[in-house]
Amino acid sequence: MRECSHDCSSCSANCAERKQESFLKALNPGSSVKKVIAVVSGKGGVGKSLVTGLLASEMQRRGHRCAVLDADITGPSIPKSFGITEHAMGMEEYLLPVTTQSGLQIMSINLILENETEPVVWRGPVIAGAVTQFWTDVLWTDVDYMFVDMPPGTGDVPLTVFQSLPVDGVVIVTTPQDLVGMIVTKAVKMAEMMHVPVLGLVENMSYYLCPDCGRQHEIFGESRAERLAADFAIPHTARVPIDPKITAMVDMGEIEQVDGGCVSALVDSIENELPLS
Repeated sequence: MRECSHDCSSCSANCAERKQESFLKALNPGSSVKKVIAVVSGKGGVGKSLVTGLLASEMQRRGHRCAVLDADITGPSIPKSFGITEHAMGMEEYLLPVTTQSGLQIMSINLILENETEPVVWRGPVIAGAVTQFWTDVLWTDVDYMFVDMPPGTGDVPLTVFQSLPVDGVVIVTTPQDLVGMIVTKAVKMAEMMHVPVLGLVENMSYYLCPDCGRQHEIFGESRAERLAADFAIPHTARVPIDPKITAMVDMGEIEQVDGGCVSALVDSIENELPLS
C-alpha cells in the first residue's frame, strides 16, 4: 500500500481522510457578515418570505444589524413587503444594498431590474450565479445576522446557497396540512446532507384567532408543528396565525411594524444557538 502524501489533488484513492473541495465564495473585501441563516421549505406557497421578514425585523429590533438576501430570483417578494421602491446603487467594484427604515440591508433581483414586474426567464445556472453575486458583489456592512429567503425545493439555487455561503443554520417553514410531513422531511434531509443544523420549525397559517370569541380555529387542520419537531429533533417551533392585519401590513410594505411576538421565542433560540461572540 502506497504511503499517503496528504495531497488529495493528485490521489485517486477514496479514503476516509480525503479532503472535500470547498465551494465557499468570498465576500467583497469591504463586507462583513457574522451569521447566515437560510429560511427554507420543500415547497412553495408556505410563507418563507413572510417568515424571513418577521425574523429579520424582530432581530433588528433587538439591536442587531441584520440583512436579507432574497435568493428567490424568479419570485421575489421581499422588496414589496419592506416597502422598498428604489433601485440598488451600483459602484465600480460592488453593489450597495437598499436600506429599510429600521436599517435592515436588502438585496433582491427586483432592486436591479428596470421594471419589478419584468419576469426573470433564466435557466438554473444563471439564476444560481445571480444568487452567488448577491453574496460576493454586494457591500454588506457590519451584518450580525443575514437571513436568506430561499426558493422552494432542493434544486440548483438551494444547493448553490448551501455550498457557496457559510450557512450557520436553517429555519424550516411549513403549514398544518398532512402533506407537509413529507415536505419537511425533504428539507431536513437536505440540511443534514449539507451538515447544517436546523434551528427551528415555523408553522405558518397555523390558526385563526377569532376577534369575537377569542378562540383559536385551526382552519387548515390540527397543528403538526410540535409532532414534526419531535420527530426530527428540531429544537424550537413557532406558529404564525392567519391574520388579516399582518396581510394588510405586508401588502403596504410595513412588515417591520408587524408585532413579532409569534416568532420572538424562536429568535431567542437563534441568539442562543448562534451567539455573535
